[in-house]
Amino acid sequence: MPAALHAFARARTRAAAVAALTLAGTALTGTTAAFAAPGDNGDVKIHSMGTAFTDQSNNPKVCGFYLDGFNFDTVQGVTWNISPQPARAGGATLTGTLRLAGGTGYSTPLTLPDGQYKLVWNVAGGSGAAKQKVFNVDCAPAPRAGAPLGGVPAGGGGLAQTPGVPQAGAAAGVGLVSVAGVLYVRRLRRRRSDGSA
Repeated sequence: MPAALHAFARARTRAAAVAALTLAGTALTGTTAAFAAPGDNGDVKIHSMGTAFTDQSNNPKVCGFYLDGFNFDTVQGVTWNISPQPARAGGATLTGTLRLAGGTGYSTPLTLPDGQYKLVWNVAGGSGAAKQKVFNVDCAPAPRAGAPLGGVPAGGGGLAQTPGVPQAGAAAGVGLVSVAGVLYVRRLRRRRSDGSA
């Protein structure tokens, strides 16, 4: 009988170990589920106007822009707020909601004065903390194509370039006009000194 009792005790120890492992696995699964609660996933991207809705890149420098949400769980929506950075009284702010369908959604076109801003968003039904992103609005006009860059060059004048006229020919023409002018002035002086009209 002692051998039978020993086998029974072993089986009971194994059963207790399996039960303990099952209980630990259940506890770990519950903890994982708590961290990945519906609505805590997903990201909001800042897109320049003209960026495709399916593009998951982020544009940290924009002029006109919109917000684009990706990879959210099945939730009703995302509330968002944009405020100037550093925070200042009377600074331009925007607020709104992204309506999600299948875990994605986007805002209407948005504009703000030039400056640095912080986007903060919360997920409806989510249990996590608010997420945030910093971005810049810069709508400075770009130089026109073909327009000269910089100031007017300083120098001693020079010849204007005329299409189809070589610079050497233009210089020769200016030289001939100068010589002819000098000769004409000399001729006038000689006439006056001779007394001839």
